[in-house]
Amino acid sequence: VSLYNETNGNAILPTPTIGAIGLLEDSSNAVGIAPTADRQALILIGETLGHMGASLYLRELEGREEGAPPPVDLTVERRNGDFVRTQIIARNVTACHDVADGGLLVAVAEMALASARGVRINVDSAGAKPLYSWLFGEDQGRYLLATENPEEILDSAKEVAVPACQIGYTHGNSLNFSGYRLTLEQLRENHEKWLP
Repeated sequence: VSLYNETNGNAILPTPTIGAIGLLEDSSNAVGIAPTADRQALILIGETLGHMGASLYLRELEGREEGAPPPVDLTVERRNGDFVRTQIIARNVTACHDVADGGLLVAVAEMALASARGVRINVDSAGAKPLYSWLFGEDQGRYLLATENPEEILDSAKEVAVPACQIGYTHGNSLNFSGYRLTLEQLRENHEKWLP
């Protein structure tokens, strides 16, 4: 843990880091972040409030480093994590990714790049929230699941009071949402060009 750093007289943000490992007794239960086929539903697990404090969006697009990081509720974290693990073990999930730095759109983009499959996002899922906070908010305890059984996951989530909604599906070779279209080729070039 490094809580105080300085380089050339300028302060650097604190960088506490936690590493963890676990034992997976049956490796056939493992899923990666890459959806395995077109037309798989993308289910967002966890509540999205659109928390923007200390976010990548605020830093990279607004040029500001301010606000508190999103609050963490360990009970919610465990409940959502246990639910996701249960769905993976039940083989209802073909891919899973945490929604963390950068928010929902970054997680979707990472899944699309990993699978070389495009995604259509239904922005109506945002409800009354501003679109930018829904796409880039960094609320905690959220996961993005790819599945061929969306109804089963949504019904199971409702039974155990886990917030869940279908936000889109895998399709084609581009990211599509709210009139925007970015091909995976463009996305990959932007994602990787910093390291020639």
